[in-house]
Order: sequence, then structure tokens, then C-alpha cells
Amino acid sequence: MTENLKNLEESLPPKDLPRIVIVGGGFAGVELVNKLRGCPVETVMLDKNNYHTFIPLLYQVATAGLSPGDISNPLREFLQDDENFHFRLAKTNSIDTNRQMVGTSLGELHYDYLVLATGSVTNFFGNKALEEVSQKLREISDAISLRTHLIGNFEKALLANIFEEQRQRFMNMVIVGAGPTGVELAGAIGELRDHVLPKDYPELDFMKMKIFLLEGSGQVLNAMSEFAGRKSRKYLEKFGVEVRLDVRVEDYVDGQVVLHDGSKIPTECVIWSAGVKGNIPVGFEEVSIKAGRLYVDEFNAVEGVNNVYAIGDVALQEQKGWERGLPMLAPVAIQQAQNLGDNFKRWIKKENPKPFKYYDKGSMATIGRNRAVVDAPGFSFGGFFGWFVWMFIHLVSIMGFRRKLLVFSNWVWNYISYNRGNRLIIDLDSGKKNQ
Repeated sequence: MTENLKNLEESLPPKDLPRIVIVGGGFAGVELVNKLRGCPVETVMLDKNNYHTFIPLLYQVATAGLSPGDISNPLREFLQDDENFHFRLAKTNSIDTNRQMVGTSLGELHYDYLVLATGSVTNFFGNKALEEVSQKLREISDAISLRTHLIGNFEKALLANIFEEQRQRFMNMVIVGAGPTGVELAGAIGELRDHVLPKDYPELDFMKMKIFLLEGSGQVLNAMSEFAGRKSRKYLEKFGVEVRLDVRVEDYVDGQVVLHDGSKIPTECVIWSAGVKGNIPVGFEEVSIKAGRLYVDEFNAVEGVNNVYAIGDVALQEQKGWERGLPMLAPVAIQQAQNLGDNFKRWIKKENPKPFKYYDKGSMATIGRNRAVVDAPGFSFGGFFGWFVWMFIHLVSIMGFRRKLLVFSNWVWNYISYNRGNRLIIDLDSGKKNQ
């Protein structure tokens, strides 16, 4: 039956328009499609998933505060208003920049202009041992896997025939990396330990459960202000999180995390949030890659190749004040997409493009209820007001009124009742084994 399926190129209706192929349906890709709406171009989006995920709230899915559907939107739901736009569910395997072809799981596709908005992947810095055992958090499947692993450990800790040392390993949580993801996870797990898990597992002594947050630099939230780092550490320690700075994780051996000084932490749950790198398809020479990302100029054109652009996390763009590259944040991706979309319109009109200039609106992180830190342009603040600002910004950024309502109602219910109703153990691997 599969032999009768059309390949990717044949599945698209013929159009006498320049074709812009966008790889990736994240913040950057979706914003660019919206920006090109109504333009005399054929826009084709490719993604291995048929949905957009609001990544900043993945940690709440992983800690049972939200369900996957609360933060995920089908891409076809809000990108089909333009007759010149097409979405295809396909995994991009390689790019041939000489032939201007994208190699995918559905065959090859020609492009006139290619925009890579492929985002980022977890960076384990070559440590294979930790890569094999660690939980990561970049996609919906990661969040479900982490939630299953987290809750499953407490089920194992209940077994009567295990030694106390083993039980402690199942109850210890080690988070590597004290950036926003690590900090928010630590706070959410701290809330679970204090308010939810003791009711689910009254046989276990949660006074013995330990949450470790390990950071290689000398500050929590190293990319934010000193105020934010100091304040967030104070909030974490109120949750009983043990914060260790200036430490490096070297290995994982016999159920223990091994640190650079030789000390060990027994655990069956290692969560890696220590870094990401660009998700770069095969086909780019090393000259185009810098610090694990595609190096782009002020117009987001990839250096060393023609008619290829990169926006969002996969792109490394240097600007004044950001000599090591713009941060891998959603606001950067969205602003780059808006600028590139406007430049495509200018090129069509034979006008000169405008270089991209990032406007930093600030950054924030939350540490459980009533606590957050915010770095706004020129000043920083925290506490309940910071938490309220964090909630408001994230709520208005979620796509679709229905999902805004779902997230808000879940937040209200969780706040009132301390009850997180998504504590489901779903083994993603079992389905694959039974196929």
C-alpha cells in the first residue's frame, strides 16, 4: 500500500511562485508562516510532529501540573488560512545546499529559499554514560517520560524487599544545571514532595527525600542578574532543595552520580538541564557552524551557503552586548522570524532588507507558587509580584483561547487544592515493543 503513496514533491500542487521551505514548527517557524501570510510565495513547513509545543511549560507536564494537550496545538489548526501554505509531516534528514534540496523521510523537496527553524537539542557535552541514564526535557515525549520515571520511582520505593539504601536511591532526585529549566523543575518537584506525594504514598517518609540541584558555575540562573540568582537560590532552599555550585558531574556508576571531586550521590533519577545545542541537519560544512549552532549574519543568512537562513535556537547571531551569540529564548526566535518575514517582503518588492536587532524585554523564572524572579530592562524584582507577572506573560503567550483557558483553570485548581491531577504513569516504550 505504501508504494502507491506520492512522494513529498508530488504531493504539493504546482505553483508558479518562489518556494520558501521552513523546517520546524516551533516559535520561529510558526511566526514566520504568519508573517508570510498573503505574500506571493509558496510556503512549505516540514516538521516531524504535527503540533506546536509551548516549551516553557514542559516542566509542568513533567511534574503533573498540566497535561500534554494543554500546551500543544495541532499546526494545521492555525496555519491553514493561506492557500499558498502547505504543511507536511516529515522528518528532515539532510540538506543539499548545492542542489537546493531537502532530504526527508518522504523523499526530497526542492527549495528556492530554505529557513531552518529546527530549535535545539540537549547537549551532554560528549558524556555518553550520562546521556544513556539521564532524563531530558525538550519535547512532549520527554516530559511524559520524565513524569513516568519520577512517579514510577516512588512505586518501586514501596517494595518491601528492597534495602533502605535502594529505597533512598529511588527517592533522591538530581537535577544537573541551574538554568531556568533546572530551577523551575526543582521548585515544582519540591512542591510535589511537600503537598502531593505524601498523600499518594503515606508509607514513605518524604522527610528523607532529597532534591539536589547541581551547577557548574558560581551562580544559580547564571544568565540572569546576580539579584535573580541570589533570590532564586533562597527560594529553592526554602523548598529544601540542596543547591551545589561550582561542581561538575563526571559520571554515573552503579546507581550513583559521580562529581568532579570524587563525591557521589545515590539516585535513580538524573535530570539533565545543563545545556543545549543547535539542532543542525546533516549537510553543513564546519565553516557554517560555531559553538554548536549555525553562524548567521545580520540578516539571518547562514554563512558560506546561498539562499539558506536560520532563526531561533539553531542560529548563532552576534550583536553588540551579545558577542557570544543571542540567547536561545523564544523572544529571540519570534523577533528574528518577524524580521526575516519582513525582509522576504522587501526582497519581493526589490527593496533593501533591514538587519535584525534584538530588543531584550527581559527574562524570568518561577520557583513554585508565589515565588519568581524577573529581570526587566533596567531593574529586577521577585516574590509574589514576579510570580504574577510570570503567570500573565506565559498565559498570554500560549496559542489559542481554549488552551489559555485550560492552563488557567489548571493553575487555579492546583493553587487552591495543591492537587495535580495528571500523575499518570505512561510507558512510551511499551507501545513500541507491542507493535
